[in-house]
Amino acid sequence: MQLSRRSLLAGTAAVAAAPAALWLAEGSAQAAASYDVAVCEQYRNQIQIYSSAAGWGAPHWVWSPGGGGWANLSDVKFRSTAKFGEVALVAASGGNVGIVRKNASGTQGTGSLLWEASPGSNPHAIERIPDVGAVVAASSGGYLHVYGPSSVNDPSTLRLVQTIDFPGAHGLWYDDVHQRFWAVGQGKATSYAVSGSYRNTRLVGGVTVSIGAGNLGHSLDASYKDSGILLVSHSTAVVAINKTTHAVSTVHANHAVKSFSQHSSGEAFWVQSTGKTYHGDSRNWVNPDVQFFNASGARSFTRGLSYGAEFYKARLHAVGYH
Repeated sequence: MQLSRRSLLAGTAAVAAAPAALWLAEGSAQAAASYDVAVCEQYRNQIQIYSSAAGWGAPHWVWSPGGGGWANLSDVKFRSTAKFGEVALVAASGGNVGIVRKNASGTQGTGSLLWEASPGSNPHAIERIPDVGAVVAASSGGYLHVYGPSSVNDPSTLRLVQTIDFPGAHGLWYDDVHQRFWAVGQGKATSYAVSGSYRNTRLVGGVTVSIGAGNLGHSLDASYKDSGILLVSHSTAVVAINKTTHAVSTVHANHAVKSFSQHSSGEAFWVQSTGKTYHGDSRNWVNPDVQFFNASGARSFTRGLSYGAEFYKARLHAVGYH
């Protein structure tokens, strides 16, 4: 695939043509890497983990919360905690967000939840702020919801402490390299400093980077190949934001990519909406396959499930922020 590149200065500069994006091609030719991929699969409404190196059959791990406020799982991230080990941060368009103890004995239903909340307005993303133990949820209805704990090691003490208007809020990521919290929504990605701790945790001093006024940001991800950038998928492209200069460059000029992740080997994968519906339901924002790319950015292989999955997001199963 021919890759294009665009540059956009934060907030004000116009998009200009530039040479092809090169950062995906940093590695030399090599055998495909092996790593775990976590998916939001909406037909069975499960968080599932599979290996990239083999055909997808039985998942390595699954979480099945049921329906209601947990319908249409829309985001998952895995983080390491001092008290509970690895946890899964999960959001659902049905209205709920929560923290799942990954190694709990049962993964069916909601018994493994350490905490949950119902911000409503179509939650699309969730992220944890390390050290202070705060959690942020993004609702596409236009809000960022900050939850602060009274005890860092006790998620059950999380309470809503701040709500920020953020049109089209869809993606969140904490950058532990620069200690900045990022959100993406309608036409912009914004970087915040984190102030205070416990119930006094706040997102402050937002610095905005334009992704194009007509573009709705879908997801934010770290590149585990390059800690200097964040990966953003939006309505018309996948772009990389330089965390320091805030320059924006196009990685893939493809529309309707719902999530995009990159492994340390340089390999990457995405879920791109097909605009079609499956199983007689109304979900036209999904895809039955996850598309993988080699370290040079060319399409490599796909992974799907025999029953015809409805993937909404796919993310590297990694506990670090980057």
